[in-house]
Amino acid sequence: MILEKHHRVLVQGITGRQGQFWTEWMQKCGTNVVGGVNPKRAGETSCGVPVFATARDAVGKLGTIDYSVMFVRPDAALTAAVDAIEAGIPQIVVLTEHIPAHDVMRMHAAARRRGTRLIGPNTAGIVTPGIAFAGIMPAFNPRVFQPGDVGVVSRSGSLGTLVCLEVVSAGRGQSAFVGVGGDPMLGTTTAEAVEVFAKDKRTNAIVIVGEIGGTMEEDAAEVIKHVDKPVVAFIAGRASPPGKKMGHAGA
Repeated sequence: MILEKHHRVLVQGITGRQGQFWTEWMQKCGTNVVGGVNPKRAGETSCGVPVFATARDAVGKLGTIDYSVMFVRPDAALTAAVDAIEAGIPQIVVLTEHIPAHDVMRMHAAARRRGTRLIGPNTAGIVTPGIAFAGIMPAFNPRVFQPGDVGVVSRSGSLGTLVCLEVVSAGRGQSAFVGVGGDPMLGTTTAEAVEVFAKDKRTNAIVIVGEIGGTMEEDAAEVIKHVDKPVVAFIAGRASPPGKKMGHAGA
């Protein structure tokens, strides 16, 4: 879950406008992008790396891949995720939002069968300042991200960015940022991210950015009881109107 410089990253959807834009920034920030996937553009190159028809083809030609990051439409997300899972990629950053609920359930089931960690859906990604990032966070902005010892876990990309800005403004930096995502069904929970930071040697303090709705923050609180590092939590939103269904942004 904490991205390192030696980790090999595959970008699914690398040839699209967003895929190309963010892949170039990931490369500039040190991310070891080794290839991309687009079934219609196999055999070409994009951002200086080869493009394959499937993740399985990429692993077959390139060898071990540690992470896949998905810039894929909602209707194609399940196929792309299962492709990466069956290719044996152990960690998949699912940026896509508005994936149909049944597809998300199938995605999680496939990941559980193979022991794959999903980060997301609807995540802004993961950042290890000064080393690498995978996703759509402004890791290139030194006002927001600086190497340090504070681990930040957030449901929201925008709120996570604001908190990271405050951390840097206070003269600190981040050991890593993990965006768990804003969807109701997530592959990695806040509690699981806290457990990772609790064991991480570079992390000396943890910040949680949560939202109303669900029990993820309560579950994380149970984990925090056994963490011997300082933990600060911010929960956005005061209340949800009775009978009103609220999405991630509405919180």
